[in-house]
Amino acid sequence: MAKPNNHIRASYGNLSEFPKMVFGVMGSAGGELAEDSRDKIFHLGAEVGRRGYTLVTGVAPGLPHDSVLGAKSEDGLVIGISPAQSFTEHIDRYSSPIRGYDMIVYTGSGLMGREIENIRSCDAVVIVGGRSGTLGEFAIAYDEAKLIGVLEGTGGIADHIDELVQVINKDTGAKVISSSDPVELVRMLENEYVENVLPSYLELIEDHNPDGDLE
Repeated sequence: MAKPNNHIRASYGNLSEFPKMVFGVMGSAGGELAEDSRDKIFHLGAEVGRRGYTLVTGVAPGLPHDSVLGAKSEDGLVIGISPAQSFTEHIDRYSSPIRGYDMIVYTGSGLMGREIENIRSCDAVVIVGGRSGTLGEFAIAYDEAKLIGVLEGTGGIADHIDELVQVINKDTGAKVISSSDPVELVRMLENEYVENVLPSYLELIEDHNPDGDLE
């Protein structure tokens, strides 16, 4: 079966030199994690992998790691943005996961600092569950006009996004899409990306040298 991202290639021609769509998953790294929520998030990661896209997380345990395991179940590409400055600190200081990652980027920025690199590396930011850290990630993504997906029914911040957007009362250009179905959420984010994000990217690279210009 052809991967769904072939729809993008069919719509816009040969994109072999263009990066794959990147999904970032941000959510609870601890606390009470309901099994049905973890199952949803595993399936979200699996759908990202099945569609041939890249998954990015902050290399946190809990819900983000469930999405990593899901993506790897479909041979998806997974990249982690670590708060640590080295593999040693990643293990000794943060006790962060390593299983399922194809590459880990060591930022040395700490737990809060790495959120910016994490969000800016993504085409779509997905909020699952979440506590104070996830609230900060949502705020950054919202202020930076990101495409944001919310997996409803996973508890925490994810189940209060509508209220937060009303309280914020600010048009930043961010697009927030919600669904309780992980497969449907990935599909909706893909469609939004194809229709309203990708065209501007392709316009930018019309006269761009794909190998870059020598300095």
